[in-house]
Amino acid sequence: MSPDFIAVMMFVLLLFAVFLGHPLATTLGGLGLLFGYIGYGGDISGINFIIASKTYGLMENYVLVAIPLFILMAQFLDKSGVADELFDAMYIVFGSVRGGLALATTVVATLFAATTGIVGASVVSMGLLAAPSMVKKGYDKKLVAGTVIAGGTLGILIPPSIMLVVMGGLVGISVGKLFLAAFIPGFLLSGLYLIYIFVYSLIKPEVGPPLPKEERIHSLGYKIKLTAKSMLPTLFLIFAVLGTIAFGIATPTEAAGLGCVGAMILAIANKRFNFKLMVDAGAATIKITCMVMLIFVGANLYTSVFMGLGGGETFTKIIFSISDNRWVILAVIMMILFVLGMFVDWLGILLLTMPIFLPIVDKLGFDQLWFTMLVAVNLQMSFLTPPFGYSLFYYRGVAPAGTDLKDIYKGIIPFVILQLIGLILCVIFPSIITYLPNLIMG
Repeated sequence: MSPDFIAVMMFVLLLFAVFLGHPLATTLGGLGLLFGYIGYGGDISGINFIIASKTYGLMENYVLVAIPLFILMAQFLDKSGVADELFDAMYIVFGSVRGGLALATTVVATLFAATTGIVGASVVSMGLLAAPSMVKKGYDKKLVAGTVIAGGTLGILIPPSIMLVVMGGLVGISVGKLFLAAFIPGFLLSGLYLIYIFVYSLIKPEVGPPLPKEERIHSLGYKIKLTAKSMLPTLFLIFAVLGTIAFGIATPTEAAGLGCVGAMILAIANKRFNFKLMVDAGAATIKITCMVMLIFVGANLYTSVFMGLGGGETFTKIIFSISDNRWVILAVIMMILFVLGMFVDWLGILLLTMPIFLPIVDKLGFDQLWFTMLVAVNLQMSFLTPPFGYSLFYYRGVAPAGTDLKDIYKGIIPFVILQLIGLILCVIFPSIITYLPNLIMG
């Protein structure tokens, strides 16, 4: 078989298997074994060597130690009650404004994202905390769904993000630099959400009514005091993780350990810490970490065979045959990532595409840090786009009674458009990404 044919078949069969619902890790590993056996003429020993060497290399990657630590931190934080107190405070502060509860939800989701790094925890927490209150106050179910899902999904971009830890290991850029590069884009998306909710609620007051006057009894001084008190624990944890990285006090892996300790302290302070929490958090961390690492092993085998048989060169030729304009090629790459996000998990997309796209980006003369962050912003949309948007399913499981899939799908459309606008702004103004890393790390 020709390399071109093998490359196309590997890619098509992967999409077909994932679309049928087969687990990503076993699909990647199985296709890697099958085409490796075919492409290398039945040489089993060669395939075994690839599996062993790639898996051992994975175990030697010190950066990936941060993954279970950040996951454990998110588990502690999810059960510490910090998000509950923060939402209660924002509920009072923003309640008198049209769309105020949706604005409060977005603010809380943004701050929660800056402490967890796990999308599932953020979406479920906001779905349980905020969605019932908004629906009860007469908010439009589509606005509620879009606000909770988009706000919760910020956890995959705003540091400390598990996705950025994985990207650091893949592209060879320090995780600390990626964290700094993601900070402004993440808060840019949050700002776009806030502007949209505020303007939309002004144009259509019925979608986000303010709280009744009898519930607006608190003074400005009380609101300021309540906000400061509720934000202190969150800011403490953000500094423990991001501050220690930015000031060179700790590596990302060490900062992840500090984050675990900080989240545990918050759980103890809120009297939520007990043996059951430890067991549940540990079990969830082991389960998620094993899933991530298994996908890593399968994807490493798949990409090694794919690149070894000439698949990378084939896709490079296809990409460069589209246009001589590097901006057109960049747009095509972003479109490929967007379409893949509808069907494939973000981790699979990164492990499959980054080894192919990075050499192309180098040939085009684009900055790798800038391109990597464009990919990260793009993959935000993969959590919101059907049929396999993970955040849609997270929210569906905790949505208030009477919310159907039609409400969810319609609700996320404006936020996907806002994410696209955010991506375009990052392309037009690269300093959105590069300013903080250049300022702090040179």
